[in-house]
Amino acid sequence: MDHQPKFFENLSGAGKAIGVLTSGGDAQGMNAAVRAVVRMGIYVNAKVYFIYEGYQGMVDGGDNIVEVSWESVSSILQVGGTVIGSARCKPFRTREGRLQAALNLVQRGITNLCVIGGDGSLTGANLFREEWSGLLEELAQKGKIDAEAVKKYAYLNIVGMVGSIDNDFCGTDMTIGTDSALHRIIEVVDAIMTTAQSHQRTFVLEVMGRHCGYLALVSALACGADWVFIPEYPPEEGWEDSMCTKLSENRARKKRLNIIIVAEGAIDCHNKPITSEKVKDLVVQRLGFDTRVTILGHVQRGGTPSAFDRILASRMGVEAVLALLEATPATPACVVSLSGNQAVRLPLMECVQMTQEVQKAMDEGRFLEAVKLRGRSFENNLNTYKLLSHKKPDAELPKSNFNVAVLNVGAPAAGMNAAVRAAVRVGITEGHKIFAVIDGFEGFARGKIKEISWGDVGGWTGQGGSILGTKRTLPAKYLEKIADQMRTNNINALMVIGGFEAYLGLLELSAAREKYDEFCVPMVMVPATVSNNVPGSDFSIGADTALNTITDTCDRIKQSASGTKRRVFIIETMGGYCGYLANMGALAAGADAAYIFEEQFDIRELQANVEHLTEKMKTSIQRGLVLRNENCNENYTTDFIYQLYSEEGKGVFDCRKNVLGHMQQGGAPSPFDRNFGTKISAKAMQWISKKLKETYRKDTGFPRSSGG
Repeated sequence: MDHQPKFFENLSGAGKAIGVLTSGGDAQGMNAAVRAVVRMGIYVNAKVYFIYEGYQGMVDGGDNIVEVSWESVSSILQVGGTVIGSARCKPFRTREGRLQAALNLVQRGITNLCVIGGDGSLTGANLFREEWSGLLEELAQKGKIDAEAVKKYAYLNIVGMVGSIDNDFCGTDMTIGTDSALHRIIEVVDAIMTTAQSHQRTFVLEVMGRHCGYLALVSALACGADWVFIPEYPPEEGWEDSMCTKLSENRARKKRLNIIIVAEGAIDCHNKPITSEKVKDLVVQRLGFDTRVTILGHVQRGGTPSAFDRILASRMGVEAVLALLEATPATPACVVSLSGNQAVRLPLMECVQMTQEVQKAMDEGRFLEAVKLRGRSFENNLNTYKLLSHKKPDAELPKSNFNVAVLNVGAPAAGMNAAVRAAVRVGITEGHKIFAVIDGFEGFARGKIKEISWGDVGGWTGQGGSILGTKRTLPAKYLEKIADQMRTNNINALMVIGGFEAYLGLLELSAAREKYDEFCVPMVMVPATVSNNVPGSDFSIGADTALNTITDTCDRIKQSASGTKRRVFIIETMGGYCGYLANMGALAAGADAAYIFEEQFDIRELQANVEHLTEKMKTSIQRGLVLRNENCNENYTTDFIYQLYSEEGKGVFDCRKNVLGHMQQGGAPSPFDRNFGTKISAKAMQWISKKLKETYRKDTGFPRSSGG
């Protein structure tokens, strides 16, 4: 938000000074973190300083350490890289350099540091903290500061945030910049796929990540790559034969393109490098396929940050300031991490040591341990990729004799097709026959059901909308026909991928179990809706893609406003009665206000917001952005708010409105939605298999109470 929020009222940073710096390689989202630290710091009455050019600026001092205001960080949220600069700094590695840095900080009263960087930058910060009292004593002995200053500034508090596109830091599910880097990779893969299909080509893509295979692994999962090379899980001996066999099998199945993803640090099981050129030469020599190499390089660091990275960095920035305010001399340096969907604080050096352990395990050939040390998220991604990428020969597949139906219900959501693909492939691996239902419950009642094979869902991960077709119709009026179809096709389990209608639909089916035995089977719902309003889940498939659409649109609108002075935009988002898109869109786009159904507002609040914008127009930030959830209030409509702002702002600012509409449901799914849809759907199918094995009785079928 571009004005001060109304929470954290009892916190005070009065008398405290916070320095914020970015160090090491740049990552998209660093600016969002800097902005959050500055605004949260100012909100709690602390002084906040930019330290330009990382540790180099801290050592050089002078104009490199500058106090900043609320407005200093306006319009940086959508900017890639870091506006305060980053530099490698040799002097800071010496005690002499750190002594100079300490003097520069003490002269400005800065005893709280927020460091945004990789593990090297954070290790340097911790060393600085440990040496701090010794450095001050040395400065006092040299007569550069007095005894009073030594006493007053006796302790240095450090909080770290990890900004790294590689996601190579242990202790956090996601580092700032990773999601945006995946966006860049997937944009390239999607573009390459069209040209590769036209020419029947094989593409070898080299992605960044140094010694961490996260980017390679997740992008392989998100685009359904044929093969992936990562340093944590090198291929077995004879991988050359296995890979070539798989590529030629895929080509024989009329697959017109092959994609191989290579992490830049990829190695074989003897720790020898596997390069993209080596892979290309192998394919050309053995198979004679037309093969091209694309090295993505610094493209992955560039561009505007994704909505996920902006929100992650903003939340982490706020948590970092809270951690600094609550720190005592005894508090160890901490790092703000993401665990599940929560920002948490972990001891900095424990995470750094764990990160270094991964490299050690890889150097010593303990690869399974390296995968475990990378964390739960990395391990899940790897297991899911292995499950979905390679079909076992039919002879090796178990035979369960179960039939599972998969259908989409509700409005289309980007990522639905990735979820269907995962369900089909995991189901086949588990030995089931999978049936696709066309057009939701309506299609089910009409018998639009067909068996679907492994190859049928190839290339589905990147497709937007719903290939199976989806309808909002609930099953209540078709119960008898659906029961008939389940009996006719001998359906033993149901997987419904969709939004709130899917949720209500399954409730209706389970309520009808007393009447229809056919519904006494395991049933599972996978949440897929842009509204993110399904109970019991933090995220729904499709919400991230919609959020990126909203954020991109807001960025463009803000840009258009920068040419015309003093303009306010009212933007209506989707979401039904759920304010998730409007609220998170406002956070990711840096909006002035968000009106949502969950937070009631009245005319007084609207008036206060107009007055705030009128005041804002007197500053250097002469544009405003207001988001409104479509059903937030039946009387205060988008038109009403637009007319109110237009009238009240006469002579000060003019007003425009935008209804984003169905563009929020369209487009290619984001990497997050492809990955999330794939993983959650695979898990759902495994749950179905477990329930089928547990509850099926050979003589009577399912007990009446079974299902989920």
